Amino acid sequence: MTLELTAPTPTRPGHGDAFTDHMVTMAWNPLDGWHDRRVGPLAALPLHPATIGLHYAQVIFEGLKAHRQADGSVAVFRPDRNATRFRASARRLEMPELPEEAFLSAVDDLVALDQHLLSDDPELSIYLRPLMFATEPNLMLRPSGEYLFLLMAFVAGGFFGADAFAPVSVLIGRTHTRAVPGGTGDVKCAANYGPSFVAQRLAQEAGCQQVVWLDAIERRWVEEMGGMNMFFVRAGESGPEVFTPALTGTLLPGVTRDSLLTLAAQLGYPVSEERISVDQWRQDCVDGRITEVFACGTAAVVTPVGRVHDGDDHWLIGDGTAGPVTTALRKALVDVQHGLAPAPRGWLRPIPAR
Repeated sequence: MTLELTAPTPTRPGHGDAFTDHMVTMAWNPLDGWHDRRVGPLAALPLHPATIGLHYAQVIFEGLKAHRQADGSVAVFRPDRNATRFRASARRLEMPELPEEAFLSAVDDLVALDQHLLSDDPELSIYLRPLMFATEPNLMLRPSGEYLFLLMAFVAGGFFGADAFAPVSVLIGRTHTRAVPGGTGDVKCAANYGPSFVAQRLAQEAGCQQVVWLDAIERRWVEEMGGMNMFFVRAGESGPEVFTPALTGTLLPGVTRDSLLTLAAQLGYPVSEERISVDQWRQDCVDGRITEVFACGTAAVVTPVGRVHDGDDHWLIGDGTAGPVTTALRKALVDVQHGLAPAPRGWLRPIPAR
């Protein structure tokens, strides 16, 4: 298998609607703990209108991918990290923690059953969506006494369309805040995402594809881009250096972020985690010190940022195209995910077909 881009076709999936055939479910209550595990066809859920999760947002989820390997097999990328983060999200929302072995077993079962739907097109993957939500029918303002874990999946194409590596334009979000200290910015809960839609609309109205979130206190420090982590490349004395905003409790500790920090170091780039202000970002681009910026995430993989808008101000990053470091890191990540390059120990979980 090679990694040349495949030309888009009218039937090629985008992101989020080409669902696979099966799902895994498991229930929890205080008496039985986790129980009633089922693997069956993807189907609608019967919900009481007073379901606590619908009213009080006790809902957490994850996102991870399975990729076709160079030898034709299928492997899931770093599911153990998602299992650990899923438990952390549950703790923060006062929900029962799903044991990591149960999380991984669900992944194994679903990918084994549905991997035949994944072609050898390297731009496609199976995106897995683990979900847990409060199911007790009760409108008292308190944690639920019943929960459902569910794992579903879809065949995913490019998050930003057919050209998955085209640079995007971003709008500095001055009006809204994604997360606050002591809040839920570092967990993957549904309540973080709905309030972001209005800022995303403002970005689109400004001709941008994404919004850049700033810290909630000083409103000057760069945190995330949409639902993705951000990386910056600057010119150092001995060559390019790669850095990303430090985890402050308001940023999601992305699995792709962590992977790229490791891969960047393996490629010989000095890496660091540090704060960067909007003013510094702008000035360093004008001075030619920051030469590349990219976002990363499970869905978007690695996405170059070409232009920044901040009210009436705007600036170009480098020449506005994907730079050599961004390109090299994306290739390194994709090659590992597809088994075309050696993966660090434990990064790939092979799933035999059934």
